[in-house]
Amino acid sequence: MPAPGPISIRVMEKARGIVIRITRLSDTSLIVHWCTEEIGLLKTVAKGARRPRSPFAGKLDLFVEADLVWVPSRKSELHILKEVEVADFHAEIRRGYTETMLASYFGQLLEKMVEREHPVPELFDLLRRALGYLVKFPADRRALLHYERQLAELLGVGHEGLNAGAALERACGGLPRARMECLSLFGKDPETG
Repeated sequence: MPAPGPISIRVMEKARGIVIRITRLSDTSLIVHWCTEEIGLLKTVAKGARRPRSPFAGKLDLFVEADLVWVPSRKSELHILKEVEVADFHAEIRRGYTETMLASYFGQLLEKMVEREHPVPELFDLLRRALGYLVKFPADRRALLHYERQLAELLGVGHEGLNAGAALERACGGLPRARMECLSLFGKDPETG
């Protein structure tokens, strides 16, 4: 009788994260993109999340901040989501289209600028503060520009004489299209006409 092989133990990991994007994987499952404090940008599969009796029901939505538990994948960047404990729904952000668009732009910009699974606690904090602003105040051009300025500074890509948006664009080869959509929602800039 052959000796038993090594026992495979699946280690679970934990982090505090904010949902920045959700995409449908199948009729029953979702891919959830997170900005986490401990791991950085993370992609998880929420198996069965679209089923009515799913343990994820009512917990996975854009801008939700939660403690999450997942099983790391050995083969891909798509990990298996096991548990979600919501800390804040940031529901007020969904009160208007402009707030939702700006919050989405913040997440898209992070995905464009930051490498996956690279710890970025200061960027998680920036996103948390930006969402906190949108919970209390209407979205505006000033919030967008402030976020870009802070992000450029934290990433070390800001250049004197170059606005933060241009510096970020230069660093990553282009900005998400949502930026132009947000700026058009804000209307004319009183300083530039």
